[in-house]
Amino acid sequence: MPTALVWFKRDLRTPDHAALRAAQQFAADGPVRCLYVIEPGLWQQADASAQHWGFVRECLADLDAALRDLGGELWVMQGDVTAVLERLWQAEPFHALFSHEETGNAYTYARDVAVGRWCRACGVPWQELPQFGVVRRLQDRDLWHPHWQAFMNRPLLGTRPFPVDTASSTHALRHRLGHLPAAQWPSSERLGLAPHKPPDRQHGGRWNALRILDDFLLDRCGQYRGGISSPLSAPTACSRLSPYLAHGCLSIREVVQATQARLSALADEPPLPWVARQRAGLTAFMSRLHWHCHFIQKLESEPELEWRNLHRGYDQLREPDFNALHFEALVQGRTGWPLVDACVAMLRQTGWLNFRMRAMLVSVAAYPLWLHWRPVGEWLARQFLDYEPGIHWSQLQMQAGTTGINTTRVYNPIKQAQDHDPQGHFVRRWLPVMRQVPPEWLLEPWRMPAEVQARCGVHVGVDVPVPLVDLAAATRVAKAKVHALRARPDIKAAVGEIVQKHGSRMKREGARARPSTRPSARPSPSPARPEPDRNTPGQCSPQLNLDF
Repeated sequence: MPTALVWFKRDLRTPDHAALRAAQQFAADGPVRCLYVIEPGLWQQADASAQHWGFVRECLADLDAALRDLGGELWVMQGDVTAVLERLWQAEPFHALFSHEETGNAYTYARDVAVGRWCRACGVPWQELPQFGVVRRLQDRDLWHPHWQAFMNRPLLGTRPFPVDTASSTHALRHRLGHLPAAQWPSSERLGLAPHKPPDRQHGGRWNALRILDDFLLDRCGQYRGGISSPLSAPTACSRLSPYLAHGCLSIREVVQATQARLSALADEPPLPWVARQRAGLTAFMSRLHWHCHFIQKLESEPELEWRNLHRGYDQLREPDFNALHFEALVQGRTGWPLVDACVAMLRQTGWLNFRMRAMLVSVAAYPLWLHWRPVGEWLARQFLDYEPGIHWSQLQMQAGTTGINTTRVYNPIKQAQDHDPQGHFVRRWLPVMRQVPPEWLLEPWRMPAEVQARCGVHVGVDVPVPLVDLAAATRVAKAKVHALRARPDIKAAVGEIVQKHGSRMKREGARARPSTRPSARPSPSPARPEPDRNTPGQCSPQLNLDF
């Protein structure tokens, strides 16, 4: 009987799992092995931190339990993936390898290339199946949206039981080959991970994901529209599903279909205010689910945008001026702008921040602090529990203004505080020292007169930092540099090609896109009048990591 091997990566579930279903169909009544590889090289990358490994551990325990309920089991091994595959192959040759496609960082891309070479050398067919509405080797960006719709409309794949003797017949084999029971999984310290362990982060596993999905669809979605911008309301207004989608505890297709089903159910409800609020929230949520795959497609079509400017004309715009003191102050939450520093404090505690505050952090880094997006992005990748490479790096560049096709987005942290934390509740919660500052000085404490500082016991430059730069002046200079570059004819000339390859087609029906592959293909001539990839009024603005 044929033996199939399923390689789990960022798809830690059993329902709607195309690779698992394909393996079971291939093997018929034969053995189906389920494998997860702890890759030290992957976990040592600059975008990984201890919180990610902690979340994955919880997901793996949940996945193993789900597989056991079906009569299977999860093999967890440590090492280079090709070395692990070779060890399994030598002990018990398998007839095919199955996995989902992964649009990850440069390490995973190189690792998948190496796995492909190993499979060809051993004559093992490797079937990679799409997990998202992302198209590998997409030839025409205009075809992407119909593909997304078709993918999301396909029926969900259910789970099937394994042959009765699957677990018992392989128990001795898997341990002989180096299977690690949960008690022997390496610690984050042994993996060399950045020691970021937010005590209040979300917990992994499909059970938690389903609980949060139901809570959002049945109740909290009514807060979504109008509630996701403020850091005060966003923790409950947002769906909070992003880490579960990033690690594959849920498939995006099941979330889309569950949302559509809930919208259909609400259509039959009487026209009450709470019904209208929930319908509006879920409609906006559906838009963001679409943007999720739109941004991952960018990295799939052009992997280099993880480490170089999407528009190469912006190379060396910020790189030569990198200020290590500015960067360290940002990381430590000591910029002197209360809302910015409060956001950093919340990230340390929870591993999560709502979309507008994420955008503000990157805007402050990119403009008044004039920091290149790459080191800022590596730091934030470690901070965000829901780090999704395809979304993360596209959004970093969009916010930093190096795509060449997006409207410049600059967020003033003082105005953001006025709009979204006018009473200072968020700032006071996350920055205890600010609880003593009088309300009139809360947004700009560095302006407090000496007698006020003495009276409230908060001294500028000691208890609260002085801003690193003059916000208005530094932002004005930064915007002038970006806009001057953007206005150059040679910079404008390259915009069309970028729009053709990566731009949204939501406003450009019928436009033709140039072919693209992974890695990127040679550019073709640009259209005469490209349209910028920006949102129209009323659309949900896509922001960092689309935290939903």
